[in-house]
Amino acid sequence: MDKKTGPADAPATTSSADVFGAPCWVSLMARDLKASQDFYGAVLGWGFRRDRLGDEFSVAMLDGAPVAGIGALAPTLQVAVTWTPYFAITDADEAAARIRERSGTVAVGPLAFSLGRGALASDRDGAVFGIWEGALIPDWQSGHKDAPAWLLLRTRNAFDAAIFYGEVLEWASGRPGCCDVRYENDEVVLVSNGHVLARLSSGALGAAPDPLLRPRWDVHFPVDDVDATARTALDRGGAVLDRRTTADGHEEAVVRDPDGALFTITGRL
Repeated sequence: MDKKTGPADAPATTSSADVFGAPCWVSLMARDLKASQDFYGAVLGWGFRRDRLGDEFSVAMLDGAPVAGIGALAPTLQVAVTWTPYFAITDADEAAARIRERSGTVAVGPLAFSLGRGALASDRDGAVFGIWEGALIPDWQSGHKDAPAWLLLRTRNAFDAAIFYGEVLEWASGRPGCCDVRYENDEVVLVSNGHVLARLSSGALGAAPDPLLRPRWDVHFPVDDVDATARTALDRGGAVLDRRTTADGHEEAVVRDPDGALFTITGRL
């Protein structure tokens, strides 16, 4: 991560301290920013605008609302291109220390941005995530019916992962405003104000040759028509790696973009 991966430019109307522990943004660092914008614009209908972070970072917009950030990956960084969720925290230094103390890795940061401080990390199983202290995108939150994205952690053991993230992000800490966790259908579910913000699911394999089986945060983007969106992704140089129907009857497809980043498209609730 360089200084273009944190939550995008926005009025400082909400602080990470107000929703600490909750997902607050998703971001992608692409090898070719223009090509990535063209792909996601065609596939998901996004438009793009610049912000104060400069020409190498853009904010994806849908129906006038911010959805995600896409930036240009520094050419010298030979890392996998991946969609990364960010979680709101009250103190970036303390959260980074808690990650290290619990055998996670802080790859970069905390770094200072115009609106706050962020870091890029991975959990004990290698799933990549970010932490963010500072101003947030107004009204950006997963979980409600019009959410721009929602998250699923595919991990080795959901209970162990919940302990790690709970201690790092202060889930179920008893502090006013903290996120709670519950267990349903063999998953750990992250909840705030009655909304499901993310799910943690067991069964991933760290050494699996299939990228779909490795531990990762799976970012889901709702679409109106999964079939049509999947066809457009194929036409634009992406790949559809998996198709499935969820227990509640929603169609989903796992897509790999031309840079190799995985994401899931899911029928709108």
